[in-house]
Amino acid sequence: MQTTIKKNILLGAHMSISGGLDQAIERGESIGCTAIQIFTKSNRQWQTKKLTNQEITIFLEKQRNSFIKKINAHASYLINLGSPNKDVERKSIEALKIELMRCDELNIPYLVLHPGSHVNTDEQTCLKQITHNIKTIYKEKNYKTTLLIENMAGQGSTVGYSFEHLAYILKNCGTKNIGICFDTCHAFAAGYNFSTKKDYTNMWKNFDNIVGLKQIKVIHVNDSKKERGSRVDRHQNIGQGMIGKEAFKLLMNDKNFKDIPKVLETPKDNLNDDEKNMNILLKFIK
Repeated sequence: MQTTIKKNILLGAHMSISGGLDQAIERGESIGCTAIQIFTKSNRQWQTKKLTNQEITIFLEKQRNSFIKKINAHASYLINLGSPNKDVERKSIEALKIELMRCDELNIPYLVLHPGSHVNTDEQTCLKQITHNIKTIYKEKNYKTTLLIENMAGQGSTVGYSFEHLAYILKNCGTKNIGICFDTCHAFAAGYNFSTKKDYTNMWKNFDNIVGLKQIKVIHVNDSKKERGSRVDRHQNIGQGMIGKEAFKLLMNDKNFKDIPKVLETPKDNLNDDEKNMNILLKFIK
């Protein structure tokens, strides 16, 4: 599928690194991705082996010769910078440092991070702890990679589900290497309505006033299995969920996001499922 290349659209999906980091690029190329997202390590383990010079060289060469123009990474789901458990907080800080270093080595410009959850304290304490930890991490070392805070669905005690939470983190984290990864499913589940043209326009106007559209560096394009405001994080294939096709038509034709990588995190059994969702999104473009 070469449509994405012909239309100069940055579109793709999260790719597996099974068999080697460079294999994610090959998988993305096989279905015509021009943007992909990867984990640089197991997302379910704290520890990982250091990247070898050979792994780095192979990945950089494959990246350099690929028609995939944008590659971003996603941090481990274990990381919780706002945890009240000091051992988890310590492990999270060290894990994020490792992830940022790996991204630097692999020339990956953006690392997406779930901000965290307060577990049994309160949101404001959690947000303060998250910003303090990010500030400390970037003060210790000048990482090239920009950290992207992902908006969340608000499930459980997770923070980052409101635009105000995102604005607070960006304002107080003490680094310019910070931005936003916007997830459509999460925003919908958190209660934001953008399923009609009027609601879509109003939501982005609200986001721009509180956070700033210029802060968005990556968009996760996902439909939602659950209704708006459910606070339940369940991704669905495009057009098969509760958000509705109109929202995705508006997104794919929004000039504000023309140069922003759009990455699918929709359910899949194989790459054909990603390709189907990409084709649906491409057909929305006028």
